[in-house]
Amino acid sequence: MTDFQPIQLTAAPPADDAEDTARADLYGLLATLFYSAPDAALLHHIAANRAVGEDANTVLGKAWNALCDAASETTAAEAEEEYRQLFVGVGRQDVFLYGSFYMTGFLNERPLVALREDLARYGLERHEGVSETEDHIATLCEVMRFLVAGDDLSVSNLGEQQRFYAQHVQPWVERLCDAVTAHPQARFYRCVAGLLGAFAGVEAVALEMH
Repeated sequence: MTDFQPIQLTAAPPADDAEDTARADLYGLLATLFYSAPDAALLHHIAANRAVGEDANTVLGKAWNALCDAASETTAAEAEEEYRQLFVGVGRQDVFLYGSFYMTGFLNERPLVALREDLARYGLERHEGVSETEDHIATLCEVMRFLVAGDDLSVSNLGEQQRFYAQHVQPWVERLCDAVTAHPQARFYRCVAGLLGAFAGVEAVALEMH
């Protein structure tokens, strides 16, 4: 089995078309932002890549540009502190990033077992030294990126994308976005959650239509 790293900052393998490349890139960015706070370089990169023209008027484009605005107004230190307040905390974090919590009310429950079975089938495993369980939203975004842009067509295909998304992401991602948005300390991450929610809505419709 290959080592599975919840976050890979290298470029995704080439996807079949521009739409899949964009999807894979966005999954990769969301994985990065939810795995840890962005550094100054990433904040600058986001701020400098606003959607323009027709793209800016779509639901996803508006959410993206809101994140661009937030990135332009947020320092790396502020993002780090906000990430800590929302997702780390002392003892119990304010906002959980794990699917099992939203689907069952508890951590490390049956959804995680089913997820690990799928990851094993894909030849993926948690990287040594990573403390987060595999149902962390960053890991799930990275798996979707793999299913969209990976070069092993036996697993990186539309059918697996549909099945994995419907079972492991769609049942709870909206509740995660709501939890982040409702947190009084969320500023930058309110916009990250807005982008995730908008993208999740687009993905749900697109995957069901195929």
